[in-house]
Amino acid sequence: MIPLFNSDHLLDRRKFLNLGARGMGALGLASLAQPGLLNAAGRHGGALGDPHFTPKAKRVIYLFFSGGPSHIDMYDYKPGIRKVHGIELPESIRKGQRITGMTSGQKSFPCVAPMFEFKQHGQSGAYYSEILPHIASLADEMSLIRSVNTEAINHDPAITYINTGTQQLGHPSMGAWLNYGLGSPSDNLPGYIVMISKGRGGSQALYSRLWGSGFLPSKHQGVKFRSSGEPVLFLNNPPGINRNSRRAILDSIKAVNEAKFAETRDAEIQTRIAQYEMAFRMQASVPELTDLKSEPEHVFDLYGKDSKKPGKYAYNCILARRMLESGVPFVQLFHRGWDQHGNCPRDVRYQCEDVDQPTAALVKDLKQRGMLEDTLVVCGGEFGRTIYSQGALTKDNHGRDHHGRCFSMWMAGGGIRKGYVHGETDDFCYNIVRDPVHINDLNATVLQCLGLDHERFTYRYQGLDQRLTSVQGARVVNELLA
Repeated sequence: MIPLFNSDHLLDRRKFLNLGARGMGALGLASLAQPGLLNAAGRHGGALGDPHFTPKAKRVIYLFFSGGPSHIDMYDYKPGIRKVHGIELPESIRKGQRITGMTSGQKSFPCVAPMFEFKQHGQSGAYYSEILPHIASLADEMSLIRSVNTEAINHDPAITYINTGTQQLGHPSMGAWLNYGLGSPSDNLPGYIVMISKGRGGSQALYSRLWGSGFLPSKHQGVKFRSSGEPVLFLNNPPGINRNSRRAILDSIKAVNEAKFAETRDAEIQTRIAQYEMAFRMQASVPELTDLKSEPEHVFDLYGKDSKKPGKYAYNCILARRMLESGVPFVQLFHRGWDQHGNCPRDVRYQCEDVDQPTAALVKDLKQRGMLEDTLVVCGGEFGRTIYSQGALTKDNHGRDHHGRCFSMWMAGGGIRKGYVHGETDDFCYNIVRDPVHINDLNATVLQCLGLDHERFTYRYQGLDQRLTSVQGARVVNELLA
């Protein structure tokens, strides 16, 4: 006869106290080894529980133009720049500064004025290039920053730097930092989603570490949505597996993982459990999210001709808005093709044709839905382009090399000052002469809008209190704040 109860599995007082003491000791050790582990289950899963102070923005959409958009041709207007066209860049301007290997062998550095006209827009009177008519219509909604700068001059170090706060590999991306600290109000979608589109210019590789979690728990890394096929791999169950059987499988796996976590207190086991559960919920939420059939025709008209084409930047902009509406707090759109080492006049026009209308439409769409006031929009790339030509300068063609000494970005929405232009470069758009904004200053300002003190938002790793804004110091650019 099989007994209903096995007395060997019953806890007496002594066993209970013994196990409890061991468990409390393990928890204490885990809290020292993994700061934030015990409070990682705070509100919305964020390690901080609450922001440091009342945030102006609850969510972020980061439009990253990968490759180095030409600030000279798009944003940084100089009335007298036509006068320097064709002349040699003066040594008094260049000052022997480091340049890339692609132009270091050039014997001359002829300056190239933009081949597009600039006009003033809005009550602010800010100047924008003719190839950005839709973004220019946002002049009174945004802060345009003409004095962003970085030490990096090549793509991979530069894009790593602005996304993680350091040129070194293995550090968390901004989205991972925010997912770790603030968590997500969405139960059915990841807290950080990435989408990638490609334009008609030269494209650099993008690596998954750019949206990775680095030394943070891996559950905080970004989830990349694919441009074709299933938005996320293995979203659909294989033949013979339905939702009920999938649930039963996951319950069994969860029990094994929970038992292992009780033994080891390894935070990555919690990550594994959480990711399995998120994947199960995404099987129901993602198909509805990515089905644009419910969008009215006037929305597609607003975003432009590519808005119904999966994988295009315009299509991704609509998806990004839907993600924000569904509770995803951080969405990052990478648009490749901005590396104009040759055919700059043609390729920068192509790129602006791809992004201009959808970008402006996204901001206007958020505003008319009442979301812009607590959504922070950030737009820019890893560096700018040089005033001098890379290669031979001809009548209607030239290239521009990388330039980190100064470039332009803009922000709009939650917590950002409207109709404002910050910073100034010299007459060659080469050096900053007023109000520099380092990329870590920019990131500190983003955190400020989200209610986070960048100096207090830390994670202990390798003996240092690591920060998104680097341990070397950064400042909040208060002039950009509303």
